Amino acid sequence: MGRGRGILRTSAVGAVSAALLATAVVGLAPAAQAGTSSVRFVDITGDGGTVLKANVVTPAGAEASRAYPLIVLPTSWGLPQAEYLVQAHRLADSGYVVLSYNVRGFWQSGGEIEVAGPPDVADASKVIDWALAHTPADPRHIGMAGVSYGAGISLLAAAHDRRIKAVASLSGWSDLTGSIYSGRTQHVQAAALLDGVGTAVGRESPEVRRIFDEFYASDLSKEQEIADWGRRRSAGTYVDRLNRNGPAVLLANAWGDSIFPANQFGDFYEKLTVPKRLELRPGDHATPDLPGLFGLPSDVWTDTGRWFDHYLKGVDNGIDREQPVRLTSRSADGYEGYPDWKSVGATRRKIALADSATLRANVDSGADGGIVYLSSLLDQLAHLPPVVSVPLLPRRWAAVWQSQPYAAVQRVRGTATLHTTLTPSAESGTLVAYLYDVGPLGLGKLVTHAPYTWHGRTPGEPFGVDLDLFSTAYDVPAGHRLALVVDTVDPLYIEHNPSGAQLTFSSPANDPSYVSVPLREQ
Repeated sequence: MGRGRGILRTSAVGAVSAALLATAVVGLAPAAQAGTSSVRFVDITGDGGTVLKANVVTPAGAEASRAYPLIVLPTSWGLPQAEYLVQAHRLADSGYVVLSYNVRGFWQSGGEIEVAGPPDVADASKVIDWALAHTPADPRHIGMAGVSYGAGISLLAAAHDRRIKAVASLSGWSDLTGSIYSGRTQHVQAAALLDGVGTAVGRESPEVRRIFDEFYASDLSKEQEIADWGRRRSAGTYVDRLNRNGPAVLLANAWGDSIFPANQFGDFYEKLTVPKRLELRPGDHATPDLPGLFGLPSDVWTDTGRWFDHYLKGVDNGIDREQPVRLTSRSADGYEGYPDWKSVGATRRKIALADSATLRANVDSGADGGIVYLSSLLDQLAHLPPVVSVPLLPRRWAAVWQSQPYAAVQRVRGTATLHTTLTPSAESGTLVAYLYDVGPLGLGKLVTHAPYTWHGRTPGEPFGVDLDLFSTAYDVPAGHRLALVVDTVDPLYIEHNPSGAQLTFSSPANDPSYVSVPLREQ
């Protein structure tokens, strides 16, 4: 069986690599006619002697007597080293040495998947060492960038290696635990996707396999261990080191990222004291970044090039003078600029949740967060988020509160928060809160949502719930309402409600319940 799996993996390596190489050739055809950068494939010895498969792209006619800025690109989760060839050539054509490498545990590289653990961070430094010894790379001007897994590793490497002067983190994370375990709730579709890809084209370490199994098993005795494991792999844990090292940090993510939700970046961005920029766009995990990998127009990769040009080459292109927080609404085209994250939702409007409601658990009401990858991609391409008929939601399994129709457009920006009082019939349980844009016919379009799980509560005893919904940018048209819907089942998450459980929501006079919605200043 091991030999058969190896044959399948080798075949998959060839198929995917060939596809990406073909794309690279097509995307680079015009440049190739003019005679540009060259690529060579190399083996690099990583941490502990692990062999990392890599490729190096150097400027055309690079002179041995001249040093060029270096950009290192670790691959995404499950993708081969050909992933960045199009962008690597473009960067090399503008004067960079570009080194892409397959992270350990995937495809042809050796070792096992460590999920951005210490060996992965050490590998990044080993790759830089190799580049400085074997290419005309300038040790004073080194950058790292990557998509998804490569983005997370790049941020962690910059916190541990002072030589890295600039980072572009595209669709990465700053809080791994908060990404797949927010609200004490397992994001099971996201985790299963990562696990499935890792199993298909990689080799998970025994520790990673154990963490996945404990995650699925909902073993509370392992909860702290999982949280600590995630924190060690989160750039947010090392923000003080990043600030001391001083790299210029570009963060670019999607509002609907179903693997690394956008919430984590506002707080992380505000803690950074280095040159920084935060960009948030419509889409799901890495979908804004993918066109650039295939040679198509991509403002993400354009800004990445401008970032490196300024902070590694000293080009006065104005990127340091632009508003550093740049957002695109899911409902409209064009950027909005802000001086910082706290200015994004400068105004807040509360929706009172005055009426008590009791709902029964264990049944999906029809309100859902969608399907990992597909739903937010559809929202990005066609402005079609998950929808539901709010009047038809069964009140036995869903609690519903609505605002009055708004006379003017409501530009939701940032992180909506739910505050309520909950009385459960069981000591453990899960709820999922959804905020909908409801039109005149009652059709609700999903604005945002988030899960919440509790354990160890006394049945029949009320307690307060404070829940941050996933950050977003969405324009609610004039004449529409906002509706909060709460139910207990969503296929995106593992739920913890015992059979027959009930949840009662109330709004005490001394602690009223509400949803606080952040709005852009009109």
